[in-house]
Amino acid sequence: MKPLWRVLGLSRARWPWLALGLAVSLASVAAGMALLAQAGATIAAALAGGVLAGGVLLRVLGTARVVLRYTERLVTHDATFRALADLRVWFFRGLAARSAGGLGFRRTGDVLSRLVNDVDALDGLYLRILVPLAAALLALPVLVGVTLALTGPNERLLAAWLGLLLAAAALAVPASAARTARAGAGRLATASAGLRVATLDALTGLREVRAFGGEGRMLAAIQARQAGMLAAQRDLARRSARAGAVAFLCGQAALLGVLIAAGAGGPAMVAVAFLTVAAFEAVGGLPRAGALAGHISVAARRVLDAAEGEHPLPDPRHPAAPPAASGLRFEAVRFRWQPDRPAVFDGLTLDVPQGTRVAILGPSGAGKSSLAALALKVVAPQSGRVLLGGVDVAGLAAADVRARIAWLGQATHLFADTIRANLLLGRPDADEPVLWAALEAARVAEVVRALPDRLDAWVGEAGANFSGGQGRRLALARALLSPAPLLILDEPCAGLDAETERSFYTALNETAQGRTIVLIAHRLTGAERLDRIWRLSAGRAVAAAA
Repeated sequence: MKPLWRVLGLSRARWPWLALGLAVSLASVAAGMALLAQAGATIAAALAGGVLAGGVLLRVLGTARVVLRYTERLVTHDATFRALADLRVWFFRGLAARSAGGLGFRRTGDVLSRLVNDVDALDGLYLRILVPLAAALLALPVLVGVTLALTGPNERLLAAWLGLLLAAAALAVPASAARTARAGAGRLATASAGLRVATLDALTGLREVRAFGGEGRMLAAIQARQAGMLAAQRDLARRSARAGAVAFLCGQAALLGVLIAAGAGGPAMVAVAFLTVAAFEAVGGLPRAGALAGHISVAARRVLDAAEGEHPLPDPRHPAAPPAASGLRFEAVRFRWQPDRPAVFDGLTLDVPQGTRVAILGPSGAGKSSLAALALKVVAPQSGRVLLGGVDVAGLAAADVRARIAWLGQATHLFADTIRANLLLGRPDADEPVLWAALEAARVAEVVRALPDRLDAWVGEAGANFSGGQGRRLALARALLSPAPLLILDEPCAGLDAETERSFYTALNETAQGRTIVLIAHRLTGAERLDRIWRLSAGRAVAAAA
């Protein structure tokens, strides 16, 4: 239950709407029970005296039930959608805070399954469990109380019988179904995530799949995962159907008890029979919801695990003030990504004074990108210090560190949006002249001017509407837009031809005056204007002539 209570706590801003939905739902249930009870009493009176009375009250109750039922749907669904929207924003923020360096060992499909499938499943917590449960807590005492009021002392056993069966259908059966369905719900969540992972992998690598003739094998893998998901869904459906069948039998047994008692109870039993039908109708969704409760519980745990799991590098409780300077220094840094992996750095010491331009060279695997991760406070060294402006980044808030550093990674992502929106990620307040200046500096302005929509041209998913080199230059323009005083460029000219590469460095020399620049590369072209060059070797930095 703890994950479910935690999810409800995250919706506290929507509690007034959720409470209003519960209130309208209870009013709708009360109107429905009153309508059927009055209908039974009217029929009983007509059978006894031949006079049909109470028509006006029936019309009022019938109208009230329709209006309240419609209002309930509006209010409860609106409250649910608002709460789910808040939950998705909270989930994304929690995931982003724990994945600044990427998803790590999480699979994209699994994260997407948690964001979509698992969050969607949580709408049942309010709509399918809490709302019907509140109706059951209203219907149970009303059914027992009205039965006792309309019948004599000899029918007290009937009231107990009805109360027992309604409690079984509304409480015991759903609780039992939730317990038995929990394991199957876990299998369903895992199978659904596995199917999404396999499908995304196949679609992302579709060119390679077709080039190597692997369509059949990939399709078979997807179908196998689909079969596993369908089997888990069938198991959950069977459990839900069994719970619904048991609840239906409870309702029929309750009506049978009313019919047996009707011979001695007189016309009042007609009203009791109608009220019994209304009470069991009000809780009819709970047995099936009980089987889904296991799925909802598993979904809540998966969502909380992704968004509230262990933070790899939490901010200090009392962060230091962000530094004014932009120098970067690594002091005796020892670092490895995992305990069972080789050390990347073993006593690394490297100094990048403020305002200088430094190149860091080395072969693949030497740790060049790890330097950027340490500087951005994505990871922390096992020993040693990383200083930004003379302040240990361990004592700074991650947001303050990243506000001082602009970064271009080896695999920078372009979003499925316009060129303008992608550029504004680097500097949200930039106007058109500033955007065009960044595009000019990245040597991609002519490409954008040739497009019909220019800055409002659609980039496509992962920059699909541009070549690799053009997409890389758009990412460069976005990095150059950032006002951060320290600029880290990790292989900034990957995918560019030699002429464009030289042109870019010439523009960088002109446009990045006053910034501290760390250029990470395999090799130099000679067009860079550098103050110092470092080479990484055996986990250490060796100074070379600039």
